[in-house]
Parts: sequence; structure tokens; C-alpha cells
Amino acid sequence: MKYGFIGCGNMGGALARAVSHTTKDIMLSDFDAQKAQQFAAKLGVTAADNATIAKECDRIFLGVKPQIMQDMLCEIKTELQEKKPLLITMAAGLKISKIQSYAGGNLPVIRIMPNTPVSLGKGMVLYCADGVEKEIIDDFVADMKYSGTLDQIDEELMDAGCSVSGCGPAFMYMFADAIADGGVQCGLTKEQAIKYAAATMSGAAEMLLTSSKTPQELTEAVCSKGGSTIEGVNVLKNSDFENIVTECIKAAFKRNQELGK
Repeated sequence: MKYGFIGCGNMGGALARAVSHTTKDIMLSDFDAQKAQQFAAKLGVTAADNATIAKECDRIFLGVKPQIMQDMLCEIKTELQEKKPLLITMAAGLKISKIQSYAGGNLPVIRIMPNTPVSLGKGMVLYCADGVEKEIIDDFVADMKYSGTLDQIDEELMDAGCSVSGCGPAFMYMFADAIADGGVQCGLTKEQAIKYAAATMSGAAEMLLTSSKTPQELTEAVCSKGGSTIEGVNVLKNSDFENIVTECIKAAFKRNQELGK
């Protein structure tokens, strides 16, 4: 098998679904074997156990939580050392060297940090690698094209990147919900307000991605002197909004570092 997925939770399942658009040469396993069987049938791929995946798959996604990664890899260490597959880890905070140590030796590893929009093919997937040939990396990136945008990053910046793109969707949802609540208090239904907030956020993000202007310049372009937008912007500025959001990212970054210890 080309790919194995150990763990079919929200993120592992979303990535398996994305990769299944380019190949059906996939095995899935999960702590809940019935869940793996049902999901494999849905994708048209094969369900197996961890040891079988370690024996038969060339590239293995490790979709388990950081806290149980060591125990899981220890159980299949012998098979991994015999097969020498490429390991693809998405565990927050765990460096490549630690994954290699848990697996019993210097195996090739790609470390990724995806976010939940990969389930829609709109994700942001950061990645770095050690001991992996360029051709393998290029092929991996091509196989992941249905997950969203992939961007290579130095490993020492992975915790910081995860704090922005990995954790970021939750912060975006909170902001959208707060905007919607404001709309409700002004007379909109919650359904209307969420729809308008989400569509506006999506369009604004697209402008930010495609424009050469900075976020500050784009903000100023919406504001006019004495208009309604500047009134709202002033409320955010006076409430220390920017510093609060910065502290939010720093708190997530600190936790990412703690998870790797």
C-alpha cells in the first residue's frame, strides 16, 4: 500500500479523504476498529490494524494525539524498522527527532500541521521534512493537493505556524460568532447574521491573499472619514483588541512548546 493512516479522527479522516481523491492505495486503522472499517468502506479503501499498516505501507500518517504517540509507535517499532516507511506526523509539539526516537531509529519523516478546513479542501498545511528525498516530497505534496494549500516551513517555526493556522480556525469562528451576535442585537436573525459574517470573512480573506496590500491598508480602504466602519474600528482599537488577539496566539504557541517536552 502507498499510504497508511493510523488514526481516523477528525484530522486523520479529513486527510485520508483528501488523499483518496488521488489514490485508493490506502489502509486505515483506528482505536475503534469498527469506525475504521466503516470509514474505509465509505472511501473505497482497506481497513487494517496498526501492525499491518507498519508492515505493508510505504508512507504512514500518524494521526494520534501527542500524549499517546510514544506508546503507539513503540508497539509497532519492530515492523517499522523492518519496512523503513516514510512517517508523516501531525502531532502538535512533537519534533521530527522525537518521532524518529519513538519509532526506534532514523526513519524519514515529514512533519505536517494541517487545520480543519482540509475537510473542505480549503486547509492550510504546513510541512517540514528530514531524511526525505525531494522527489518523495514533491509526490507527497501532489497527493495532498485536495487538502488545500501546502507550505514548507523550517521546523523551528512549526509551533508558531501551528498557533496561527492550526489553532486559527477556532479564533476565526469566535470572531464570526461575535460579529453575528452584534448583528442580532441590531435586528438580524442569527441565521442571517452568521451567513453574512462568514461570507464577509471568506471574501475578505480572499482579498488579503490576492492583494499586494497589507491588512492595515485594506482596513483603511473600507473606512471613510466620519463613516460607520471607522466607528466600529475605533471600538476595537480602544478595547485593546489587537493585543488580546496577539496574546491568544502566544498562549497557543506556549502550549505547543509544552506538548513537545
